[in-house]
Amino acid sequence: MREASERGDAALTDALEKIAGAEAGRSVAVIGSMNADYTVVTERLPRPGETVNAGPLRILSGGKSGNQAAAAARLGARVRLFGAVGRDDNADFLLGRLNEAGVDTTHVLHVPGASGTTVITVDERGENTIVYSPGSNAQVTPDYVASVQSALAGPDVAVLGLCLESPIETVTAAARLCHEAGVTVLLNNSPFRAKLPEDLVRATDVLLVNEHEMAMMLDVEEPVDGKWAAFDWQEALAGMRRLGFPHAIVTLGGEGSVVLDATSGVASHITPVPVDAVDTTGCGDAFMGTVLAGLAAGLTLRDAARAASYVAAYAATGSGAQASYGTAEQIRTRFAA
Repeated sequence: MREASERGDAALTDALEKIAGAEAGRSVAVIGSMNADYTVVTERLPRPGETVNAGPLRILSGGKSGNQAAAAARLGARVRLFGAVGRDDNADFLLGRLNEAGVDTTHVLHVPGASGTTVITVDERGENTIVYSPGSNAQVTPDYVASVQSALAGPDVAVLGLCLESPIETVTAAARLCHEAGVTVLLNNSPFRAKLPEDLVRATDVLLVNEHEMAMMLDVEEPVDGKWAAFDWQEALAGMRRLGFPHAIVTLGGEGSVVLDATSGVASHITPVPVDAVDTTGCGDAFMGTVLAGLAAGLTLRDAARAASYVAAYAATGSGAQASYGTAEQIRTRFAA
């Protein structure tokens, strides 16, 4: 692992201290999915129609929204999660793990049927495949958004985190409600949709996508060699502006991330944090959760993304999603000691 520079150490420590110190201030709201992750590790990922042997089955707490909320809360942010669980054993398991992470789940619904689940296969290099069954997540409706609006978009809420594991009309309703209330809306376009509702785009302040999702949204060719350093990020910035997004973050896996600010016209590259990856499941959610926590603490989008690169790197060194997320002290000890 490459050592962080002295300047990087100081910036990371400062960001983590601001996030942890914001507990009594403005909060993070996340609405969306909670899933029980059924996870196995294999030597390699199976090809279509192929059976491969795997290690023991593990059931872990996950779901993109639950992961994002847990990541932010473990860093010390004050976080409320909104959504639904079923009336099965997984419901208590999911809420218990989120509460342990420090997430406020007071407003989570209990609905008939199964909670959300995912089936995850991880290979020895840390790559994964994920199959998602929404279960109770599909019952998070616009009517539910209206019923929790005072908590979701209250004066203490600084930022709202959204992904697309919930019905699109619910995501749009939450984004519109919070945007109109002056809450910063951060949308993770995942699971990916090439076409987003116009109301959702107008209500989104920051878009978070990976490099492949960005290429599909902007209809541009990816680098043949997979190297993004020479990519025309000014053109990407202009493309995001044309789509209606004033700010965006594009994650690049092992090449870091790029913050696109259409307001100032600046594209900023965030240096990656190399680690020996064990499991990349949930790393993107750890990144987003950190950005949410950073924005709630008053960090710039660039500084929040820089801190997020460390938190996501830490998560890659452990197994599972929420189970691999670190506290501010653990992150600081690993990278800024």
